[in-house]
Amino acid sequence: MTTISATKVTPLGDRVLIKPKARDEVTKSGIVLPDTAKEKPQEGIVVAVGPGQRNDKGIILPLDVKEGQTVLYAKYAGTEITIERDDHLILKESDILAIVE
Repeated sequence: MTTISATKVTPLGDRVLIKPKARDEVTKSGIVLPDTAKEKPQEGIVVAVGPGQRNDKGIILPLDVKEGQTVLYAKYAGTEITIERDDHLILKESDILAIVE
């Protein structure tokens, strides 16, 4: 995992910066889950987006996701980074499966 001490990170191309939502540490029945039993989060909030991918003619195609949206993404997608002690994920827009409304 990479640690970054920047105040702002802007992804390049068709990449998206996501802050994963924290998983529950206790099940609905009251069982406390240890860290080893927790699943990797697959839902998060879009913090920043890149300008988009260029097509064959050099035109930038804008991304479908926008800052502030909640999204579902592939389980093991992206690169984990830490920004100011918070875990984030940088991934390609193609790794985003859906926008949650």
